[in-house]
Amino acid sequence: MILYELVGGEEHPYYRNLEISNLNRQYDFLRSIVQTAIDVKRPFLSAHIIKALNCQAITCLHTNAGEYRPCPVKVGKHKPPEHYRVEALMEDFINEVNRNWENTDPVYLSAYVLWRLNYIHPFINGNGRTARAACYFVLCVKSNGWLSGDTILPELIRRERDRYVEALRKTDKSIRDGELDINKLVILLSELLSEQLKELSVKESK
Repeated sequence: MILYELVGGEEHPYYRNLEISNLNRQYDFLRSIVQTAIDVKRPFLSAHIIKALNCQAITCLHTNAGEYRPCPVKVGKHKPPEHYRVEALMEDFINEVNRNWENTDPVYLSAYVLWRLNYIHPFINGNGRTARAACYFVLCVKSNGWLSGDTILPELIRRERDRYVEALRKTDKSIRDGELDINKLVILLSELLSEQLKELSVKESK
């Protein structure tokens, strides 16, 4: 069953209901895989984890859930790399993240993961949900535990969509200008993470 084809679009209530259910399952899976990575002492990102996060997000909503896209896509003004380059680009990206795992600030590395996955846009659908979840995976594993809160970072990023999209565009522009600059994204994540942890601190103090 592929609901997008059955109901004709993403605005249909049945699609929306399953989308929300999938997202909740994705967060449950994300929490489990964070703890498992810490328990088995495998603190790194992998293609399998990223594909699994996408599968959780879009299963039964779209074709090719958890698989790299087999066709070109366009996202607003951004034209992601051609589909035949995706696998190699993802391999290079994951290797780069893991090479820099130990010596890179958690928020900076998470911001890089968030931007790069959106830039490559490796899946048919659910790229934003997958990027935000992968970003949080990196942040939590590097922090040696699940970072709790009433509203976790992926949801706070969704809430600040306009700022988030603008930060992604600024980072894309920096690449075209010849030097990667993800500072706007780092600032946004730092601010939202502080909000999440502050909310938790206030709740625990009551």
